[in-house]
Amino acid sequence: MPVTDPPPSPAAWGACRFCGVAVPPGSPTCTICGEKAPLSATEIPTAPKKVRRRLFMTGAFRTVIVVGVIVALAYAMISAVLTGPPVAADPLTTSGMYVLGPGNTTVISGEITGGDYVIGNYSAVNPPGVNVTLVVYNSTQWTTVITGGLPGTPQWSASPGSAVRIIYSAPVTDTFYFVFGNPYPTWSHITIDVYIVTEYESNSADDGFG
Repeated sequence: MPVTDPPPSPAAWGACRFCGVAVPPGSPTCTICGEKAPLSATEIPTAPKKVRRRLFMTGAFRTVIVVGVIVALAYAMISAVLTGPPVAADPLTTSGMYVLGPGNTTVISGEITGGDYVIGNYSAVNPPGVNVTLVVYNSTQWTTVITGGLPGTPQWSASPGSAVRIIYSAPVTDTFYFVFGNPYPTWSHITIDVYIVTEYESNSADDGFG
């Protein structure tokens, strides 16, 4: 078997007099910064005070960096465990201002588990006091409305009004479409700014309806 030289003893390694990193035995320059004449292991204790101070400071600085990285990684991992996976906002929990031209509608849709609720309200902001309509379709009814061009029979509807409360409980799990409409004909030129708030409520939570 070929004979290989044993690895050098750690004591044989030196240190760069500038950046303080370990330098292998016999190397004429630092392998990191290129500084010449690195200190051998036996020269370090008797090196000039300025050099020894630099070696101490660079070593301490590296230690701080390593400890900082470990702490940051530990904090990130612990935070991820405590907070859990991110939760996406339900599409039926929303709020905002919508502009409805005469005869036009806007739709908010999303899946509802059977027995769960969507609550909220909507109100005509400008002009105040005008009526806004709301009908709710399930996926089958909505397909009829879109593909057949027919009015369809809504799953639920609210009485037209300028300020209306929404309380809708889904009978089965399905995708539901909340269609808010401006009931005024085109020739009326009445455009409505309506503010809509909806919130998905699970029937398993204490939402005040049980």
